[in-house]
Amino acid sequence: MAALLAACIGCCGAVRAAPLRLAVVGDSDSHAYHDGTRFTGKDGRRGGDFHETTWQWTEWLQRLRGGEVDQGPWGRYGSRRIVALIEEAVGRPGRIPEKEDFAYNFAVSGAVCNDLMNVQKQMPRLVRLMDEAPTAWRGGVVVVRIGVNSFGQSDSLERLAANSDAGVLAEIDRCIADVRDAVAYLHRYHPDTRVVLVGIFNNANVGDNIQRWQSPREQARIARALDRYDAALKAMAADPRIAFFDDRAWFAALWGSRTAEGRPAYRPISVDGRLVVTNTQGDAPCHAVLADGHAGTVWNALWAKALVHVLNQRFDAGIPPITRAELTPSGNFRKQPGREDCAAP
Repeated sequence: MAALLAACIGCCGAVRAAPLRLAVVGDSDSHAYHDGTRFTGKDGRRGGDFHETTWQWTEWLQRLRGGEVDQGPWGRYGSRRIVALIEEAVGRPGRIPEKEDFAYNFAVSGAVCNDLMNVQKQMPRLVRLMDEAPTAWRGGVVVVRIGVNSFGQSDSLERLAANSDAGVLAEIDRCIADVRDAVAYLHRYHPDTRVVLVGIFNNANVGDNIQRWQSPREQARIARALDRYDAALKAMAADPRIAFFDDRAWFAALWGSRTAEGRPAYRPISVDGRLVVTNTQGDAPCHAVLADGHAGTVWNALWAKALVHVLNQRFDAGIPPITRAELTPSGNFRKQPGREDCAAP
């Protein structure tokens, strides 16, 4: 795994003397796809038959800018909850659950907003790790990307589309409070560490959900609720140490959205003129979304590209921009014999 992730580092230009330290808290949108402890067996591996070349955005960042961004060593971290509590009781850092990932990535598949400060305690446990080298984290970045499991799945969207459900809106408000508490906690101990707050994605735009809620009223109700979350994050980003990443706007700029009537109106995109990617579901790289519903490898590559832009624009991070030309060479989207093919345009 380490060799695969390091494969592209040499192609990224000069290595900075002090790479930008980057940590992550969140859910499966940021949990490494090549975690061999949790995503095991043919059916459990992200990308299925294309697993070897299916990357999550942090893995892409390592492949393309591993010399400029430091996410910590790849390895197995974490333990059962009781073990973590014992470790913390004797003054050692603990974390849950066990997973294989970058050391500074605390995102876990299935996490909800409450896991930022409670249960998994992602932010307090990250801060405890940062306390071991506080100087190195001055000017570092923590990406906060969470919320879909709290209020963004199909059942919640259905309730919002039907009647702007008060229970879901209350969950959104709780999530906003959790994010605020997590950022405040981080800045209490590491005031010079920057934060990227990622807005909520609208899952009405992917998978089977594309065929649902095809009316202006339903779409408007969903959008208003999701705007409630994003508006709070944008307000937090008035702090110069905080950036907001608009996930819905990013997706719409690439694949498009729905018509004013709520009908699907998505377009294909081309990666360097060699690979056409449609807003469809499947494990081959020509699909935006994997068969299991998570973001596909091209989606994640372009997301990593956009994150670098945000870091440079908001924080003057000085990371060389990722170009689309870097994404297709060296077998990044390798065709595999006997598997579904993705034709060039």
